[in-house]
Amino acid sequence: MKQFIGYVMIICFFPLIYLLAEKIWEEAAQAQAHQQQLEEEIQLPEIKSQLPVKMFDRNGNLFDEDYVEWREPLSLDEIPEIVKQIFILSEDRDFYQHIGFDMSAIMRAVVANAAVNSIQQGGSTITQQLVRILYLSEEKTYERKLMEIFYAHELEKLYEKDEILEMYLNEMYFANQVYGIGGAATYYFNKPLQELSVAQMAFIAAIPNNPSLYDPLKNFENTKARQERLLDLLANEQIITAEEANTYKNEPIKLNIKQKTQKFPDYSTYVLHELKQLIAENEGYTEKMEQATPEAKKLVQKELNEKVKELLHSGIIIHTALDSEKQNQIENSIDSLLTIPNLQASAVVIDNSAREIVSIYGGKNYKKYDFHRAYQAYRQPGSSFKPLIVYAPLFETTNYTPASTVNGGKFCIGNFCPQNYGGAVYGNVSIKTAFKYSLNTAALRLFTQVGVDTAFEYLNQFHFESIVEADQNDSAALGGLTYGVTVVEMADAYTSFIDGSYIRAHAIRKVTDLEGNVLYEWPTERKQIWSEQTVQYMRSLLSEVVRSGTGRGLYANSSYIGAKTGTTNDYKDFWLAGLSNEYTASVWIGYDQPKSMQSLERAKIHFNIFNQIIND
Repeated sequence: MKQFIGYVMIICFFPLIYLLAEKIWEEAAQAQAHQQQLEEEIQLPEIKSQLPVKMFDRNGNLFDEDYVEWREPLSLDEIPEIVKQIFILSEDRDFYQHIGFDMSAIMRAVVANAAVNSIQQGGSTITQQLVRILYLSEEKTYERKLMEIFYAHELEKLYEKDEILEMYLNEMYFANQVYGIGGAATYYFNKPLQELSVAQMAFIAAIPNNPSLYDPLKNFENTKARQERLLDLLANEQIITAEEANTYKNEPIKLNIKQKTQKFPDYSTYVLHELKQLIAENEGYTEKMEQATPEAKKLVQKELNEKVKELLHSGIIIHTALDSEKQNQIENSIDSLLTIPNLQASAVVIDNSAREIVSIYGGKNYKKYDFHRAYQAYRQPGSSFKPLIVYAPLFETTNYTPASTVNGGKFCIGNFCPQNYGGAVYGNVSIKTAFKYSLNTAALRLFTQVGVDTAFEYLNQFHFESIVEADQNDSAALGGLTYGVTVVEMADAYTSFIDGSYIRAHAIRKVTDLEGNVLYEWPTERKQIWSEQTVQYMRSLLSEVVRSGTGRGLYANSSYIGAKTGTTNDYKDFWLAGLSNEYTASVWIGYDQPKSMQSLERAKIHFNIFNQIIND
């Protein structure tokens, strides 16, 4: 009787089987016509993966990770054999025999699903599961299932079995935004997969079958129960012995959840900003931007943004010049100095020998991706700008020396009549005196000797991004600009006073892929801006400012220190830029919404900051 009922059921299912076969042949015929197009759509999974971006300091220590999805891709050779066996035995025993799909398994699923009038059992091979992860939705319909079968077959034609298995093991979802067996090992146990015990390997291998049900952070007991079933499966297949299975079942599972490394947000945020500049320089976007019309610039910028996004998703390693100890020191010391409500600061320190940014301060209590005052806050630089726009070009193009005289009396160019500090009027003074006391009238007189065009020819060799054509006027001599400059730009330009040579200061040493291949580096060739004599004069003048001028109170644990102060109209900005034999640094303090800081002048907070950051 049971046998008779069985025959009747099979006959009843013939129409369903016929309809299914008809749909398969329809899909196959349509797919044949578009085979080339579909093959182009089937690409390696790296295109859709979002791998972590890792940053390392100058000593090779990890200090920052950026990711939405945590992944640690592994080659198949790096994955222990027992892990491969777990997934093949539990998910697809005939993986190395089928052509992407298993028709007998599909038919069994059809019969089972027909009994409950829904799609529940999938009969999916590893290849089909990979297709679903990469290209299709989780929607349970026969139409989607047919496309899954076709894509699986196409994938099997494009890749070897081991390649498919490797992709599968790296793309599976392990709950909590973790993808791939390598990522699961480092996320749940904070160790590489190869260092896990068999019990731990089986535990994480239990998750992908149903990431919600077997999420170990929410349903630990469910995960443990499935782990034990997988160990029994290995024992039944004689991969391990029954005794070993019991031993592994009894091994305590203690999770050690990975915490995202996010140290030094001031520095890491700047690194991501610099990365975009590095790509633009290397890929020709900077040149395109300079030559493009305003409308075309938007398209170039969009193209650059897409390039950066693609690179970030590919999983890169950024090797930086960060001095972690110094960065930690300046963050703590500057935070402690900013005791006045809403008072802010920014600072940068550059290593003189390599012209590398070793530490940077973006603002008090800075959080990643906040407004970064070191490179995003453009403020008027005041007299700290004079060495770059007036004095160095003066020595470079004339016979003036620090001992030459200049009149410090009242001076106007048209309606532009600047005053000296406190309205003081001087007669003839040496350039050394005019410089160390920051006489505005003397600086303007000397600027006319240089000429606006000549002064800006020198200035434009540096990377002041917000200096515009409208700035080419006499007020620039005193740091009066349309938008202003940043502390990064000021310190960068002041490095030219180390020895007269210049190359853009950088935080990034190199960018590599996961295999260590170098993708991007900054150029190393330096340009000579100032002559040896000009450098000698400028270093002497900067040193005199500290010894007996407006910079008294500054010091460095070095055989040399020189600096220039800057105070803007109504005391809205306090600046310091200078160098020792080891470092070049720049400091700004002020309010985000500019207001007078005259009451803070004697406190010399920016002096204290400079002293902290210029010394080790």
